[in-house]
Amino acid sequence: MEGRLSLGLSLSLGGPYAAMGRQAEAALRLFVADVNAAGGVRVGGRALELALRCHDDQSDARRCAAIYRELCVGPNRVDLLLGPYSSRLARAAAPIAEAAAMVMLNHGGADDGLYAHGRRMLVGVLSPASDYLVGFTRLLTELKFWRKRLAIVAAPTPFARAAADGLERTCLERRPRRRGVRVRLKYAGDFARAEAIARLLPALRRNRVNALAAAGSFAQDVSLIRAVVAANLNIPVLGCVAAGVRGFADALGEAAEGIVGPSQWEEQARIAPELGPTPAEFARRMRAAGYPDCDYPAAQAYAAALLGCAAIRESGSLEQGRLRAALGAMRTSTLYGDFAIDAVSGRQIAHRLLLVQWHQGRKVIIEPESHSELGTIEFPSGWRLILASMHSLKLKLGAAARGDEPDE
Repeated sequence: MEGRLSLGLSLSLGGPYAAMGRQAEAALRLFVADVNAAGGVRVGGRALELALRCHDDQSDARRCAAIYRELCVGPNRVDLLLGPYSSRLARAAAPIAEAAAMVMLNHGGADDGLYAHGRRMLVGVLSPASDYLVGFTRLLTELKFWRKRLAIVAAPTPFARAAADGLERTCLERRPRRRGVRVRLKYAGDFARAEAIARLLPALRRNRVNALAAAGSFAQDVSLIRAVVAANLNIPVLGCVAAGVRGFADALGEAAEGIVGPSQWEEQARIAPELGPTPAEFARRMRAAGYPDCDYPAAQAYAAALLGCAAIRESGSLEQGRLRAALGAMRTSTLYGDFAIDAVSGRQIAHRLLLVQWHQGRKVIIEPESHSELGTIEFPSGWRLILASMHSLKLKLGAAARGDEPDE
């Protein structure tokens, strides 16, 4: 090969985000090996060897900012820049990349607010937070029981607020309202605290809530779901953002059964990508590299690097303006799903979140408008006991459940 092309970013190899950061680093090392084994990245007729520069930000925003200043400015400036993991760290890195006129492929920050500052160089790979619970609304809309009384519980963070607002907006659309979906209770605060849960549980019972969606940290979501299940409130549809993560069932055990949540990526998604490996092939190779629990942080990092190199080949240049233009015009798909951005803001508009449900310790895709086939939903543990005399507890989604029902 005739030279080197540097791919740089920070990842959390220590601190609260370490588990996700290590997965992303492993995926990027796999990507670099794949590219170089195939002859490198071709730029204007030259084949360049890809070199990874990954620095540990230790989940610290100030350290992250210092790393991105080094990656974006001066003699150590990289050719292709990826963002860090988490919205908090992405908020520290994005303005630095923008000031340096560097494209930053955002694979780890879902906060909608990242795209609300007139930035031109931020390019989103993952779906934004406001899309996270849209599938939950569609699920409620299709279920056969009437009067869906929804509680929305959100932590006081930009990500959680955006997820909750997106859910509430979709509930106000015509079809969900015609199907009896109503928001009966909203709570915003740190709902992992004992006093918050002590207030929430009676309110859920008093409002006869039969569907609950929570958006918070992993620990907050787990605490709330554990408390709701233990209180025997018998809410048939329980969902939370944390349910999309593999560790959810480890934390909750049998209480995770039947809980639904959004997922940015699943290895069983049936995608025939235009670029790179299939989800199943990627997961198999990650397991071979020593990561048996390959999850979305790995997939989105690999996809971001794949898209960045494809844009470099398409533009035939390492000039950042041409790279941004190539990404803005790109309509393609990877193992992560569809890719297209809003040409002005850089916000991801093509990728679709999956809806998953926990069944016997594993996640199953149930989102009827996802890449998978039409799925099923099963009531959580409490309702299975109450309805044990029923012949079948599974409700088919999709065409069989699409008849109109009268307004309430």
